[in-house]
Amino acid sequence: MPELPEIEAYRGLAQRALGRRIDAATFGDPRFARGEVSGPRLVRLLRGATLRTVRRHGKLLVFDLDAPPGGPAAGHRLGLRFGMTGSLLVDGEAALARLVFASDRPTTAWDRFVLRFSDGGTLVVRDPRLLGGVELDPDEAALGPDALDITAAQLRHALETSAVAVKTRLMDQRKVAGIGNLIADEVLWRASLAPQRRSSSLTTPDQRRLHHHLRATLDDLLQRGGAHLGDLMPARHPGGRCPRDGTELRHSTVGGRSSWWCPRHQR
Repeated sequence: MPELPEIEAYRGLAQRALGRRIDAATFGDPRFARGEVSGPRLVRLLRGATLRTVRRHGKLLVFDLDAPPGGPAAGHRLGLRFGMTGSLLVDGEAALARLVFASDRPTTAWDRFVLRFSDGGTLVVRDPRLLGGVELDPDEAALGPDALDITAAQLRHALETSAVAVKTRLMDQRKVAGIGNLIADEVLWRASLAPQRRSSSLTTPDQRRLHHHLRATLDDLLQRGGAHLGDLMPARHPGGRCPRDGTELRHSTVGGRSSWWCPRHQR
């Protein structure tokens, strides 16, 4: 389940693909081409281009493209989304040894998008469930501030204007980019906030505490190596107990997502 830490690992691996000429691009499944540009047109546009820079915005990976003068890719951007089970490989090497909740079988039938470079190397997006996608010129402006850089004021604005559950708001990529299900539960557990609580009900101290734990949790999970390595993760199962106070965790569905939380200290 790639969330911000996993996509950051993908960004690091993708550095190896920069400056290499693309000889060919192929789609293992035409449905993996998203947006207004079709797969065949994108394949033609990418041929002969190079990946100039790469950056991450939330869970979106974006490459700026270079091309020969007058080439069709000049000035365009290539966006990669990984859904719930997508992984990135460069020259056959994966950014992560394992992606939780996704099969780790090296099945090339799941290779949905492949760039082949003139030096013989490759960049591959492998996605068993076909929930990710490739898009030309993705709308980055539609995403909220990156969760790793969001300010207290930006988070306050995202929360106080909504009556939806705080977990739902945190996972809304238009408001806060990069947070998925596991990180949301971990952050709220650390911040002592119930996931189903209305966003607009948070007091100023609640908001400050949430911002602190959001930044601290992301820093922690980046160092540990994944969204699945939080303190709450081992207890996310029936009968699991809160690592802080030993209370049996409660399981709820919030915003359509499975949520685990402590009824004793999360209010």
